Amino acid sequence: MALDYVRDATQRSVLFWDVMRKRGNQYRLHAKAAAPHVLSFTPEVLLDGRTLERPVNYALVRIVPPAGIQIDETRRPFVVVDPRAGHGPGIGGFKADSEIGVALAAGHPCYFIGFLPEPVPGQTIEDIARSEAIFLEKVISLHPDADAKPCVIGNCQAGWAVMMLAAMRPELFGSIVIAGAPLSYWAGERGKYPMRYTGGLLGGSWLTALAGDLGQGKFDGAWLVQNFENQNPANTLWTKQYNLYSKIDTEAPRYLGFEQWWGNHVNLNAEEIQFIVDELFVGNNLAAGRIETSKGEAVDLRNIRAPIVVFCSKGDNITPPAQALGWITDLYDSVNEIRSHGQTIVYTVHETVGHLGIFVSAGVARKEHGEFSSNIDLIDALPPGLYEAIFEAKTDATVGGDLVEGDWIMRCEQRTLDDIRALGCNNAADDRRFATAAKVSEINLSLYRTFVQPWVRAMVTEQTAERLREMHPLRLQYELLSDLNPVTATIADLAVHVEEERRPAAKDNPFLALEQIVSRQIVAGLDAWREGIEAMSEATFLAVYGSPFLQAAVGIDPASEKLHRRASKTALHAQVLKTRIEELRARIDKGGLREGMARSLLYVAMANGAADERGFAAIRRMRRAEDAMPAMTLADFKALIRDQFLMLVIDEQAAVAAIPRLLPADEDARRRALSMLHSVVSVRGALAGQAEERWRRIVNLFDVPEAPVAEPAAPERPSAGPNPSATPLKIVRRTK
Repeated sequence: MALDYVRDATQRSVLFWDVMRKRGNQYRLHAKAAAPHVLSFTPEVLLDGRTLERPVNYALVRIVPPAGIQIDETRRPFVVVDPRAGHGPGIGGFKADSEIGVALAAGHPCYFIGFLPEPVPGQTIEDIARSEAIFLEKVISLHPDADAKPCVIGNCQAGWAVMMLAAMRPELFGSIVIAGAPLSYWAGERGKYPMRYTGGLLGGSWLTALAGDLGQGKFDGAWLVQNFENQNPANTLWTKQYNLYSKIDTEAPRYLGFEQWWGNHVNLNAEEIQFIVDELFVGNNLAAGRIETSKGEAVDLRNIRAPIVVFCSKGDNITPPAQALGWITDLYDSVNEIRSHGQTIVYTVHETVGHLGIFVSAGVARKEHGEFSSNIDLIDALPPGLYEAIFEAKTDATVGGDLVEGDWIMRCEQRTLDDIRALGCNNAADDRRFATAAKVSEINLSLYRTFVQPWVRAMVTEQTAERLREMHPLRLQYELLSDLNPVTATIADLAVHVEEERRPAAKDNPFLALEQIVSRQIVAGLDAWREGIEAMSEATFLAVYGSPFLQAAVGIDPASEKLHRRASKTALHAQVLKTRIEELRARIDKGGLREGMARSLLYVAMANGAADERGFAAIRRMRRAEDAMPAMTLADFKALIRDQFLMLVIDEQAAVAAIPRLLPADEDARRRALSMLHSVVSVRGALAGQAEERWRRIVNLFDVPEAPVAEPAAPERPSAGPNPSATPLKIVRRTK
């Protein structure tokens, strides 16, 4: 057994280093490409950002549907925007099961916004935002018959960029999905996710300015990638490599595919990264509305009109749920305030997946992204408010399962701001610490620019900057293990011989078990080291920036209980809201059967505080039926649901009492309408509790001799899914 293991370990070692050699060669070949990307789909360039009035290194491409995929040109297009955070583009379409893949499978036309490795000199974050607006205008023009404006997906750093653009140009968006996108950079939990302390521990953004000066006006994206790797030394230094080594016969293709993206480092202009660090990472100014355009216009996320879907994970140490969702509590004081802005926000929190898995994992793509792609119309039609998307597995016993296309059922349940705060929220003392760190950053940056920057810029030449980029450790690890190294080059021939003679050790070999035990001990040791560093970092940050002396010295009141970086309120919004409420009150008695059915449906559904994709599918069928209501566009349906919901929120009693005045005199028409409503409200099974009481009230308001009513539901099972034994609909005679 020992000899078998030694032979196996030796063969795996040779094959491992050969994969490392292939990785280095792949890196060098990929770097030479004019527009390197890792899309697994065929892109067709539509607009090159370098040709715009304000040129940028971005481009809009159309994704050519693979063979066998049928695209419905009447469905809204999807536009995926990848992060420019050190890596090259394509991760949103890295696999067949990806954000692009599931959107194509759902029949949506797909587009992708990518970028080149080198920035256009002088381009800014605002220039990129305005170029992306031009790209979206192009997409909209290509789909005049689409049922809605584009759904735009922003991954990681692209998420905040998409949100900024949506605040500046809200009319371009039909819906927004932001995955793993940090928007509230100060938020978090004590003892977790220490990356938010990094800016303060480094003394602020002066190091960013230094890196930009050493790069002759360019910032090397490899530094951002290294920051990511530093967050998980066990994976960086051991797990990733050992996983390849231990599965060398099967793992190489997957490893090389990922490394092609991970090692594709790109550059940013120094001005771009300085804006990102000052305004977002350290300053946390986006959610507070403190960022201004070159024209002096404030970027206020409350201007966004499209529904916003936020996808985050508790396993994400780069963008934890608090950072992905904390902007909601920065902007709004209550759910009613969210509604007053006409905003719909849906979020889902994965329990375990890591940062990259949010937009790379095939399992996540098939489940969460697949459900969002398939049910984007449902999300678009939700009444204003805050919701959490819950996913249930579909089984043979699922009530209404024929209305669900995939393997999961998505349900959107109403939530409050307390649910967001429970995911991690700073108190006033922590806010003072981060505000102090931001002030210290401003001071240090000013000192650097005044006393150091002129000397650095005078000494650094273009050749020096290029050599520094080439010598970055992350780049060197690829170059040194490529065929440029004559020692590594000899491994290729040896690997061919090993593959011919390959004899893996038996799975029950005790030395393999010992190897895995040693691996787990190494991981545990590295994790313990990381946890110690994280605890020390947090304690240092809290102590230094919690000092009353330092806070007072930079102009922060140590005794203040005010939360910093909260968005200000405006009297104009209050006036507009008052006018809107008066308008809706005046329309409570206005309308016809369409308004009456929508109001009735919402009144019953509000008892459960949730919207189910089966209900929306039933509405779709109802709209397609020959005897159903006149056809409505999705935009009209969305406006109808929104207005009727707000009427119920403003004055539920008056809105419900007015329903009979909206219904036709024709008794058969009312009966058909009531039957259609019942098919929607009972799609998850028989009604119960308050929902049943509300339905009976609606039946009385429709006033027909024979009406569908729901019998009481059977006792609820412990299962979270629908009750398969629910009593079916039956017709009873109504007594006047």
